[in-house]
Amino acid sequence: MATRRAKTPASILALRNARFTGPPDLGAVLAGQATLTLRSRGQGVQAVQQALSDMGFSLPGGADGIFGKQSAKAVRNFQVHARSSFPEVQPTGVVDAHTLRALDVLALAPRKRGQQGNLPVPQYDGQPVRVVVVKDEHRTFLFDVKGVCQAIYGNAVGAQATRTDSGLKKVKGKLGLAAARALGEELWGGPVFGARLIDLSWADGSRSGEELHGTNAPDKLGEDVSHGCIRHEDASIIALYNALKVGDWVAIVDTVSDPHLGPSAAVPRAASRSSKVKASRA
Repeated sequence: MATRRAKTPASILALRNARFTGPPDLGAVLAGQATLTLRSRGQGVQAVQQALSDMGFSLPGGADGIFGKQSAKAVRNFQVHARSSFPEVQPTGVVDAHTLRALDVLALAPRKRGQQGNLPVPQYDGQPVRVVVVKDEHRTFLFDVKGVCQAIYGNAVGAQATRTDSGLKKVKGKLGLAAARALGEELWGGPVFGARLIDLSWADGSRSGEELHGTNAPDKLGEDVSHGCIRHEDASIIALYNALKVGDWVAIVDTVSDPHLGPSAAVPRAASRSSKVKASRA
């Protein structure tokens, strides 16, 4: 159940995304009378968890209806993302009315993956790219050759002392399962690169020392924990491996509104009470 707070005068605006119109506890969150936080549980928590997972925020364990530390991490990463279009949202890891309104607008309809608007532009200083890694919100966006977003995956990036370098990079090489495991054993004594590894160079072809790869610690996704590489769950890195070829461009940026990318896609306005939420590219 939602954690109750003292009732404050508020104008209750109806939630419009069908993901959130059923659970009764979300009405209290929207009215500012409750929040979803650690130890909250129920249908509202599950609806928020599923929306975050479908938007590509890492949530090991899935939408189980129990608000734990992984849920708080996913909420915080969403809040970091949403602030560029919803400045009243704060990165607290708690679902309050502002966060719920942002989710209501940005999440696609039930059973659809991706999000509405506020997507990064798949160009870096005018160079079209296939992948945009957004470090601060811990997500990797995959685009097709026409610039349409195909998928969004959760990631983990460099720790404070070994930060992932921002900039324009290129796919230099690809290692399958056996080669990725062998390299992990050689360098780190274990299968730390997961199911695949995609080596990245700088735009001029020089070695970057960073890769997109899998992980043997999926519970650390959504955090700043790596030695500079960008980690993904194995299903995600396999999809990236299959989609990308040597020579494809990858942009690594701090935020979705990084000036190197240009203005991001507009956030759709809230629909009228009688309108359905429309899904954009996902």
